Amino acid sequence: MQHLTIQANGATFHVARTGHGRPLLLLHGWPEFWLTWEPVMARLERRYDLIAPDLRGFGDSDKPEGPYGADKHAEDLLALLDALDLKEVGVIGHDVGGAIMQPLARRAPERVAGLFFFDFVYPGIGGRMGTPERLNEIWYQSFHQMAMAPALVGATRDSCRTYFAHFLRHWAHRKDAFDDVLEIFTDNFLKPGNLAGGFAYYRAAHAGRMAMIKGEAPPLPPIATPTCVRWAEHDPLFPYAWTDRLGETFSNLDLARFADVGHFPHREAPDQAAAEIDHFFMRIGWR
Repeated sequence: MQHLTIQANGATFHVARTGHGRPLLLLHGWPEFWLTWEPVMARLERRYDLIAPDLRGFGDSDKPEGPYGADKHAEDLLALLDALDLKEVGVIGHDVGGAIMQPLARRAPERVAGLFFFDFVYPGIGGRMGTPERLNEIWYQSFHQMAMAPALVGATRDSCRTYFAHFLRHWAHRKDAFDDVLEIFTDNFLKPGNLAGGFAYYRAAHAGRMAMIKGEAPPLPPIATPTCVRWAEHDPLFPYAWTDRLGETFSNLDLARFADVGHFPHREAPDQAAAEIDHFFMRIGWR
């Protein structure tokens, strides 16, 4: 595994890179950073050039000075591709990474060979995100708007560990999926700026989330890039039923249920996750 420092779009990015072959860009979610992809990368490195950046605000990349949403992250990634001299890539994403992939594909479809998603937010979820039975799951998105949130979560090592362990275990179907790296994740989020840096995404996304819940989000044209979605069977955050309108956002869609996993398929079942990724990109000729 190489660990690179790349200058792009006025910022410094940490990028983990390994393997040989066609390039695949792997975009992490929250509460994650590049390391979440390591099991999948280990299984695909003989067939692909795997590039896993820490998004701005996360890991060892620079931190934003204020709210930082999907559109700005997409700008970062296009600049990062230019800095790495990559004209076209396959893109894999999860959670926040999946949200960023949508403006990325709309802004520069010629740079994206194919899109592979695990569970993520898309416009068709609509008002279901804000229904009463969902509020106990999405409370953190409102908490992250508060200026005191980083100080509360990062008050002690124990408070930080407890906060992230809650999400990494509660959202997983295989509850021990992150146990071997929990201390590393805690160390990561205790680095200066990383709590506020991760929360900056939710601060920027709040207005769009409210518009989606109220049914006031403007319609967007469908994305025509070949798209594969493998949605977890047991995700307590994003139920599988929410896949019913994916075809309105992606016109070239391969959708299937990912059995026996929760919100983190890439960590809970990395053998199958890697096989699904490989099969899709092989099918579209990106191998």
